[in-house]
Amino acid sequence: MTPENRLAELGLTLPNPPAAAGSYVPTVRTGNLLYCAGTICLANGQMTHTGQVGREQTVETGRAAAEVCAVNTLANIKAAVGSLSRVKQVVIVNGFVNAVDGFTESPAVINGASDLLVKVFGDAGRHARAAVAVNGLPRGSTAEIQVVVELTA
Repeated sequence: MTPENRLAELGLTLPNPPAAAGSYVPTVRTGNLLYCAGTICLANGQMTHTGQVGREQTVETGRAAAEVCAVNTLANIKAAVGSLSRVKQVVIVNGFVNAVDGFTESPAVINGASDLLVKVFGDAGRHARAAVAVNGLPRGSTAEIQVVVELTA
């Protein structure tokens, strides 16, 4: 089963890849590695989740925000290489959670992205990770992820 079929089974469709919001590109390939710029929880041009976990958002809504970020990253990967089947391994996910001071549950929030990647890619979706709380993200986003994947030759 292809990653695209797994997405369909989950009831998810990839959006048009989000446009870069500054002086950068959404992905850079070097050798068999594809570095993906950070993606926020934007869908159809609108933010799906804004504000801090521990204030306007809960761990569960933050988790949903991280999943939206992962869907956007998958859209960027597909746009860059044509098919998600080209992903050999998700190497690392760096997750950022817009949260109140002292927030310690960033891993639970970023699991929204990590769990989706495993559902889509199976064992190839298991990755190294960082999950950190920050005091602000672009456009007030509740979460942001940055991903590196290894591609098939």
